[in-house]
Amino acid sequence: MSVNVNRSVSDQFYRYKMPRLIAKVEGKGNGIKTVIVNMVDVAKALNRPPTYPTKFFGCELGAQTQFDTKNDRYIVNGSHEANKLQDMLDGFIRKFVLCSECDNPETDLHVNPKKQTIGSSCKACGNRGMLDTRHKLCTFILKNPPESNDSGSASAKREKEKKNRKKDKENGSGSGEAGNPDNFNAPEAVDRDDDDEDWAEETTEEAQRRRMEEISDHAKNLTLSEDLERPLEERVNLFYNFVKQKKESGTIDGADKEILAEAERLDVKAMGPLILSELLFNENIRDQIKKYKRHFLRFCHNNKKAQKYLLGGFECVVKLHQVQLLPRVPIILKDLYDADLLEEDIIFAWAEKVSKKYVSKELAKEIHAKAAPFVKWLKEAEEESEGSEEEEEEDDENVEVVYSSSARELKVETVKQTPEKEEEDIDIDAI
Repeated sequence: MSVNVNRSVSDQFYRYKMPRLIAKVEGKGNGIKTVIVNMVDVAKALNRPPTYPTKFFGCELGAQTQFDTKNDRYIVNGSHEANKLQDMLDGFIRKFVLCSECDNPETDLHVNPKKQTIGSSCKACGNRGMLDTRHKLCTFILKNPPESNDSGSASAKREKEKKNRKKDKENGSGSGEAGNPDNFNAPEAVDRDDDDEDWAEETTEEAQRRRMEEISDHAKNLTLSEDLERPLEERVNLFYNFVKQKKESGTIDGADKEILAEAERLDVKAMGPLILSELLFNENIRDQIKKYKRHFLRFCHNNKKAQKYLLGGFECVVKLHQVQLLPRVPIILKDLYDADLLEEDIIFAWAEKVSKKYVSKELAKEIHAKAAPFVKWLKEAEEESEGSEEEEEEDDENVEVVYSSSARELKVETVKQTPEKEEEDIDIDAI
């Protein structure tokens, strides 16, 4: 059975799991001892050598510990219950595994024996800091850094030897001695003072920002998918804050593509014009329509749903600046129409029904009443354009191309319609 690495987190879908400790008491009298049967698996889940938590138990209990790495046996002298050891393991995890900033267990230890310091770096949030070395276990860690104990289990050692033998074969060396890592002399570069790195200096804001920029694309995609799982209201708020930050930082003018991309990422593109109206429009809406036309076009072009939300945003702006904007409703609607942000059929559908979705019913009626002259003008203009198109079609039917052998160019003549006669056989050669 597995448990959360950070047991203070009760979420059953918490991604960081570890096996529950299994303890087995052996022996009698003064020789009694507790064998932690699955210590290798637990340590692997914590990304720590199995000797560390075992030694931690010994420090906390005041008992001696034994490590049989060949047989993967980790022993604490005395009789101890598994539940008691599990509670102690929580203390080890808090001190030596969890990140002090984000509480994630994705940390690595960095030991500097010369300076007698132990640093911790988090792969999740990029935080780096120093551990408090006053605990007794720190003395053991300084003497046994993680690098030298990563292969603490027998299975890990066998895996490492197997890799070395394979590497020797690829290099053309078949001797058993070459496959033994103990026979290699460390190069001189390893003996230099390159490991004198001060981890405490890497906690500046600039360093953290730089590390956050280095997060892999895979991690970013995980964040994106998490945002998409949020409710619609939360995603709309995320988009609102994104646009607001662009406006407050003064980068809104050239951020139209970024704003569209963020709306598409959060799957709130249709509602984009409603948010933009709230943040970008005020009593000077006519000038702002021209200024931010490109921003709104990215949402409203061939998107009827977005245009409906734009009309809703327009109503909200009129509500906020009722004295200044209510008399100018028809002019503002014409500006939106001329900027290609609204199509005729959307305006007609909006004008037919008074809705109290965004403003009160009374104000909605006033807005529609003010908009009536513009809607009437738009309908008449559309009818006129349809009538002129029909006339042009009729004129085209009364035009024929006449070919004259004596002329150098084709002539277009208008032929008057004559009563239809009985059809005659057409002589193609006589044309």
